[in-house]
Amino acid sequence: MEQLKLLFTKDGLQYQISRNRNVSGEDSFFVSEDSPENFLQTKLDAVLEQKNFKEISVISALNHFTLMPEGFSDHDLGYDLIAFNAPVDREKEELMLSVNKKFGLQFYYTLPKVTYRKIKDLALPTNFNFSGEQFLNTISGKNQKEIHINLYHQQCEFFALDHKKVILYNNLDVNSEVDFLYFIMFTLSKIGFGSNDTQFYVYGETTENETFISELKKFVKNLKIVYDNIPKKNFILNAR
Repeated sequence: MEQLKLLFTKDGLQYQISRNRNVSGEDSFFVSEDSPENFLQTKLDAVLEQKNFKEISVISALNHFTLMPEGFSDHDLGYDLIAFNAPVDREKEELMLSVNKKFGLQFYYTLPKVTYRKIKDLALPTNFNFSGEQFLNTISGKNQKEIHINLYHQQCEFFALDHKKVILYNNLDVNSEVDFLYFIMFTLSKIGFGSNDTQFYVYGETTENETFISELKKFVKNLKIVYDNIPKKNFILNAR
């Protein structure tokens, strides 16, 4: 029996099938101008129909989320809190919660209900998580100012840490690498991080976003590419 891992991004679906950490199949699907209606749901149906899985791991990188301190328990406010960041349709979105004990934070986020129900209806052991929580678990902060950037296809998420304390998290849908750069540098100016005394760490789709990285190097002094997504070693699907 195999494990299925699913990653949902803006207009995208990635999956990976593995047995004992050996990847037997993976693919990515992204909506384009020529995509038919319900393109991603059709692709998801095709993956789930294989029905030879022992367990499923689901990661949402959709930018319907909010960040709260660990222990916040007024879960009825989850939708309202998310609505400060993005429009929320309670009838079509399932409210989810992911807790990060390492940094004492928790994420409220949503998945489309049609997606959530399709997966739950399989009645298999399933773990749902938010990409920010999983990404944060891979970070080991030091006693310095740091920006950790995880790149996707037309999307990025990033954490700002100051001496091992999370200062800010954001998850952005953007259409160009110039937008990536603008948001990162704008964030630096707002939180008082200097471009010369901040350590930058970059993960994820670094090859696809090489223009962003080359431009970022012009503005910052300390930059390290920690992990590049390559076939059968997808960072967000394989937490280290």
